[in-house]
Amino acid sequence: MRQPPRRLHFLYHELRTGGSPYAYVVDTSEFRKHIELFSQIRQMKNAGLWPEVTFDDGHVSDFEYALPILQAHGMTARFFITAGWTGSKDGYMGWQELRSLYDADQQIGAHGWSHLLLTHCSEEELRGELRKSKETLEDRLGAAVDTMSLPGGRYDRRVIVACQEAGYKHIYTSVPKAEESPLGLMIGRLNVRGDMKFEWIEGILSQQGSALARLERRYQMKATAKAVLGDRLYEKLWTVLNRKGDETNEDSPRDQ
Repeated sequence: MRQPPRRLHFLYHELRTGGSPYAYVVDTSEFRKHIELFSQIRQMKNAGLWPEVTFDDGHVSDFEYALPILQAHGMTARFFITAGWTGSKDGYMGWQELRSLYDADQQIGAHGWSHLLLTHCSEEELRGELRKSKETLEDRLGAAVDTMSLPGGRYDRRVIVACQEAGYKHIYTSVPKAEESPLGLMIGRLNVRGDMKFEWIEGILSQQGSALARLERRYQMKATAKAVLGDRLYEKLWTVLNRKGDETNEDSPRDQ
């Protein structure tokens, strides 16, 4: 019996028509092409990598643009929601839109309460970010929320233990790697930027993981740079290099 293919989780943040100079905004037409490709691959008998779709933050474009495209191709995604921003921050979903996502059989996970980098939190702050977001989402949706996406991709052993104690069964990172089935505790993802062309995405899926290995090595080099420079200096450099737009009101860098 053929073993289930490895899963490659793609991480998106925000969609716009016409794109944006901000690194993690993907044009809706490009996203549609990605979903068409993912749907085709899922129908192949010999697919080497099984594409999965995730979104972080809870931007309103998840509901306005991503949901119709996913539904048109019979696909679901997992949306990780910054619960404290829901219904209170411009540009992000309200509870009605989030409920509509859930009612459309999309999957909902937590992304912290306020997008604080969890490695910077005190013990009390860490418990609040993890538990308040989980409990609020569960109360609002009437469903269990047991998956967590780490804000900024930052974690250490203390954060992982706290996630488990809060009741999360799967923790999603921004480490670009494919995962064996069944999924374990830590799940890597490939962060999709607006400058990643369709042909590049197609190549990643067709190379059976060799390109992913190179990306993972680059990620580890960046992780080392973060450790050497410190998060504050690294954030300043990241903001300049990724042309963070004034219209994107973020309190911290996205998952890098």
